[in-house]
Amino acid sequence: MSLSVKGTVKQKLELEQGISKAGKEWKSLSFVLNTGAQYNPDICFKLFGEEKIQIISDINDGEEVEVFFNLSSREWNGKWFTSADAWKIEKLENNSESETIDDSEIPVFENNQTEEDDLPF
Repeated sequence: MSLSVKGTVKQKLELEQGISKAGKEWKSLSFVLNTGAQYNPDICFKLFGEEKIQIISDINDGEEVEVFFNLSSREWNGKWFTSADAWKIEKLENNSESETIDDSEIPVFENNQTEEDDLPF
């Protein structure tokens, strides 16, 4: 399952690294995204492997991004754990200029009446 969410990078956590049972080196980096939602706005994502960690290297705390991720759940000792694994991060452009309103396009009506005020109430 692949999903995406937009928000502001709240915090990059410390790099974790180690050696697997098979003797291979691994690295993992987690970061927190604030979605701005009213309830539970923060989501912690994980980037696993050097290649994935590089996708957030040029992104700073406070920047707005869109995170593409997969959700997965695993059972361990009778308990279930869910992970949000990011695989792509895109910076969002600040489009404040395109969101401005041109006053010439807003119709002006006097006495709160429309041009065709034929409503029965």
